[in-house]
Amino acid sequence: MHRRRKGGRGRFPIQPRIGRKPKAEKMTPEPSGLEDPIHIDFAEVEVLRLVDLEGLYQEQAGKTMGISRGTVWRLLASAREKVTRSIYEGRPLVVGFPLEEET
Repeated sequence: MHRRRKGGRGRFPIQPRIGRKPKAEKMTPEPSGLEDPIHIDFAEVEVLRLVDLEGLYQEQAGKTMGISRGTVWRLLASAREKVTRSIYEGRPLVVGFPLEEET
């Protein structure tokens, strides 16, 4: 799956190289209702792995993924916000894109 641009305007984002897919496909907290899941894409997970797990600088992570340091920063901020929101709101965290409903 490819990343999508927001709002349908501007240029299409560069597709980052993903070193390896995570083993987990979703993180599900204790059931506390019918909360909507939070979707985190593969590029965000890869940035978390490279920067937070492997200890690379953002510039090094960008070179590894074939994207700019600014894009790494944006993906990292978004990924950290989603993980934190999942923990604090008790919402499932699903890796990958949401499945689009067939019409």
